[in-house]
Amino acid sequence: MATIEQTPSTTPPEPEGTQGLPAPTPHFGGEEPGHGQGTGITNGKLAMWLFLASDCLFFGAFIAAYLLYRGRHLNGLTPRDVFNIPFTSATSFILLMSSLTMVLALAAIQRGDYRRLKIWLMATALFGATFISGQVYEFTEFSRRGLKVDTNLFGSTFFVLTGFHGAHVTLGIIWLLSLWGLAAQGRLTQRDAERVEIAGLYWHFVDIVWIVIFTVVYLVPQPGK
Repeated sequence: MATIEQTPSTTPPEPEGTQGLPAPTPHFGGEEPGHGQGTGITNGKLAMWLFLASDCLFFGAFIAAYLLYRGRHLNGLTPRDVFNIPFTSATSFILLMSSLTMVLALAAIQRGDYRRLKIWLMATALFGATFISGQVYEFTEFSRRGLKVDTNLFGSTFFVLTGFHGAHVTLGIIWLLSLWGLAAQGRLTQRDAERVEIAGLYWHFVDIVWIVIFTVVYLVPQPGK
């Protein structure tokens, strides 16, 4: 009867103390566990989106308050007595054009064109400053004609809503100027394109909110005397 020879096993013995433990899962692509998984969005972008979502609630509350008290307790002064629609339309157009220059700034840094990056960042900031200057002039004229924060409910809701938006634009201008300063010093490179992209998200949000405010406050027919 033939004897069957057994080939010795070539599998190395398990290290002592590891018997019965599951084998480690291999990772491909050189990534550490937990990286490159999940939402696919960076922490900076996620934080900005969460901030913008919370800001939508604030603006929504202010717009709702304005609509609720529109036409109530005007004390003889109505929106048609103070609004200058052509002037506000011009400044609104300038603000909306700044979204285009913001897109051009992002495209410039993504391709490493730092000269145009500085040009478009400064142009965006100047467009925003022009809008704020127009808003300051508008508020001054309203005050001269007798419409102030404490004049009536319309004045209170109007100044709070538009002033809150103006504060957002001012913060955006400061942010853009800081990015321009970094670019002028050579400290804003192609690897930092996400910083410009995040600033762009904020700026586009501010512009979109103004479209809503301008439509609701200035274009929707207002109650008259």
